[in-house]
Amino acid sequence: MHPPEVVYLEHDGKLLLVNESGKGPQPCVMGRKDTSNGLRFPTKDEIDEMNIEWEVERTTDINFDQSKFKVIHGMPNIDWPSHWTWKDEVISDNSVHPIVREAVYRSIHRLVSKVIIQNQQNEVLMAKVERGFFKGYWSLPGGYMNHSEEPAQGCVRETYEELGISVKVDDRKPVITQRSFHRDGISFMSFTYFSKWNGEISELKLKEGEIAEAKWFSITEALANAVSEFDHIAIESIILQD
Repeated sequence: MHPPEVVYLEHDGKLLLVNESGKGPQPCVMGRKDTSNGLRFPTKDEIDEMNIEWEVERTTDINFDQSKFKVIHGMPNIDWPSHWTWKDEVISDNSVHPIVREAVYRSIHRLVSKVIIQNQQNEVLMAKVERGFFKGYWSLPGGYMNHSEEPAQGCVRETYEELGISVKVDDRKPVITQRSFHRDGISFMSFTYFSKWNGEISELKLKEGEIAEAKWFSITEALANAVSEFDHIAIESIILQD
C-alpha cells in the first residue's frame, strides 16, 4: 500500500525514488512495461535513513480513488545527485506509481501569454470570458501558449482568436509572474505584453462560446475588475511606469 504522505525531492532535474520497501535511490527505465517494481517517492523516515538533509518548500494534495495523499515538496541540501533518476523519465516507466507521475505533471509550468491593449485615452481593453476558471469575469486578452511559439507571438494569436483584431506588441519588457495555486500544486507562469489599438468595440469579432463581451476600462476600473492575480499585477505595472 502506498504511504499517505511522501516527499518529493528534486535537484536540477533529478528525483529521489525508492521501491515498495523504501530502499533507494531507484532508477527509472524508459519504456518499461513491467509494473512489479513499484517505484514511489520516499517517506520522511526513509529519507532520514539515507541521511539526506532537506528543507520543506510546499505541499501538494492528490486524491486518487477516494484516497488522499500528501506530497511534500522539498529541496535536498546535497551536491547534485547524479545517481538519482531523471525527472523526465518517470512518465514512460510503468513501474512508477501514479502519485509520482501526477506530482511531476503538476510541477511543470503552464505558460500563459497575455497583452494589455490601450487606446489613446490609456484605457485598457478587457474581455468577459465564458469558460474556464474565470468564467463570467473580466480578463486581459490571451491564453495558453502553443508549444512552438514565443510568448510575444502567443498573445498576438490569442487576441486575434478571441477578439478578431491584429495587434503588435511594443518594445516594453513583459511583466513575468509565476504562481502555484491552491493545494493542487498547479504552477502557472504568465508573460504579459503591451500594445496600442484605437478601434471601437463594435469592430471586434468576439469568439463565440469563449468571449461574451469586451469593454474599455480606465486603469482604475481595470484593476477593480481584474480577478486574475496575473492581470492585476500587469495592470498595476502601468501605474508604476507612469
